[in-house]
Amino acid sequence: MYAPRARLALVAACLVIALPLSAQVGTSSNDVDYDAIYRLKDEGFQRSQVMDIASYITDVYGPRLTGSPNIRAAGEWAVKKLTEWGAVHARLEDWGTFGRGWVNQHYEANVVAPSPWPLIGLPKAWTPGTEGTVTAEAIYAPIESEKDFETWRGKVKGKIVLTTPIREVKPSFEPLASRYTDKELSDLQEIDPKAANQRRYDMSRIQLMRKALTFFADEAPVALMEPSRSGDGGTLFVQQGGAYNLKQPPPPGPYSFTYPANAPAQIVLAVEHYDRLARMLEKKVPVTIELNVQNKMTEDEKAFNVVAELPGTDKADEIVMLGAHFDSWHGGTGATDNGAGSAVMLEALRILKASGVTLRRTVRLALWSGEEQGLLGSKAYVKDHFADRETMQLKPEHGKVSAYFNVDNGTGAIRGVYLQGNEAVVPIFTSWMQPFENLGMKTLTLQNTGGTDHLSFDAVGIPGFQFIQDPVEYDTRTHHSNMDVYDRLQASDMMKNAVIVASFVYHAANRDAKLPRKPLPKPQPAQQSNRSTQ
Repeated sequence: MYAPRARLALVAACLVIALPLSAQVGTSSNDVDYDAIYRLKDEGFQRSQVMDIASYITDVYGPRLTGSPNIRAAGEWAVKKLTEWGAVHARLEDWGTFGRGWVNQHYEANVVAPSPWPLIGLPKAWTPGTEGTVTAEAIYAPIESEKDFETWRGKVKGKIVLTTPIREVKPSFEPLASRYTDKELSDLQEIDPKAANQRRYDMSRIQLMRKALTFFADEAPVALMEPSRSGDGGTLFVQQGGAYNLKQPPPPGPYSFTYPANAPAQIVLAVEHYDRLARMLEKKVPVTIELNVQNKMTEDEKAFNVVAELPGTDKADEIVMLGAHFDSWHGGTGATDNGAGSAVMLEALRILKASGVTLRRTVRLALWSGEEQGLLGSKAYVKDHFADRETMQLKPEHGKVSAYFNVDNGTGAIRGVYLQGNEAVVPIFTSWMQPFENLGMKTLTLQNTGGTDHLSFDAVGIPGFQFIQDPVEYDTRTHHSNMDVYDRLQASDMMKNAVIVASFVYHAANRDAKLPRKPLPKPQPAQQSNRSTQ
């Protein structure tokens, strides 16, 4: 099934042979248990199941939008596999009502005049479809400022509207895939005290397009079309266009927006196809499009996280957690975001069990849903089990957690750890990384990284860490795109990552003391904590 299997087996054999064979077992300080690492590497490199796991998650169950039948079916499969491997209490743990489920059941768009050709595109999530197949005239009505609303008022009813300006497509002189250079890893360790921790958005543009959606909804077009925000060559990036929760008003502030109930179908096109349409319409050439979009919505879907454990021995009441988000967008099959992380964490747990190593603390796996809508699953779990980030009222289990480890940056090899400012773990992780320097893991940075579920733990004072990973094609080709599919996964990287995670979890589970913590953070107001980090 996997073409590179023979080559990977040879590489894996070399990696195992290169291991130190003398055991250096130690749990009282920062010592590395080389005997355990040998066993973890042997299991993870010689009998890896990570790519088979990834294929089931992505190929078989496909995109896993929170609230969809796909994510529930994939979650039930994960629970079954975890149970087969010997994990205990494997379950789908509900965290509340998510809101509307949404599934795209059919998309087809074709230009029928002046000459026929198919349009590469996808509908945005939580948007309506069309009433069967509709044929309508296209109109190019780009919105560049609010003044343009009056230009197009009364002119778009019953039409398929191209709503944004042409996006220039430039040649790609740089490779789509990359790995961190030594200099880039070194630069990553530098701290800029003036740098902001949150991602920055052009809110003026976002607010304009939200107003445009409301304007066009009132004008009753058949559908709205726009080019992919980035990417080319038929790759398009598509996320959300409608509201998954109409019953909960958005928090006040610049991120607040109420989606119009009468909004039409919304389609993202490959930029080359969008630009061709726009240029034709600019030349006053009439264009007719045949469009059929079938989207199904359901109400009040329950959301869940996949949870399972490997029980500890003499410190079984204490916990080491590992996790990744299980949900995805709908354009591809959610392979690099984040089938890769989910498969790595499932494989890491399997390796820990199959290798027969002893775990003093209980190891708990969690695969989150709702991450793409603002870390919803991990936030809910942390609030239910550990602490309320708004009040910082701690629950008894809060003091029992040693650490949480997260993978959510694609298929790329692990190169180090983001420490979230936790300086006390530097000597500990430096020691734990040593056996993996020959795999390229050698970087610790005190920098924060955003947009992943470790933030839910860090926000309440629990040590939460995201691993540094090679970018590969994550931002250029796969992140939230129609090309986020199994074929973009790198098997050797995935195997390495699972073993590295298993080793870190093993050492955290067997260290005499829990990992050191930063001072407890202050309470975070609801408006701040509800702000999406995606």
